Amino acid sequence: MSVSVKCPTCQAAVVWSAQSPHRPFCSKRCQLIDLGEWSEENNKISTPLNSADLSPEAARDMVEDLEAMLAKNDDNFFKE
Repeated sequence: MSVSVKCPTCQAAVVWSAQSPHRPFCSKRCQLIDLGEWSEENNKISTPLNSADLSPEAARDMVEDLEAMLAKNDDNFFKE
């Protein structure tokens, strides 16, 4: 059974699978529209993340997740 979600930009149905490379968006176009909204600061995180609100375990897990994501990038990612 496949899961279907609505594209955040145009509300089209998107099957959540490897065959939908832009998920949760239906297309690259909708993905870029959303990115443009963020870059124009039309979208924002409604509540700032406060590290004091996190348990020490959650904060450690978050740091480990960020380090793992950064480790996946090659060295050219960090160069201008």
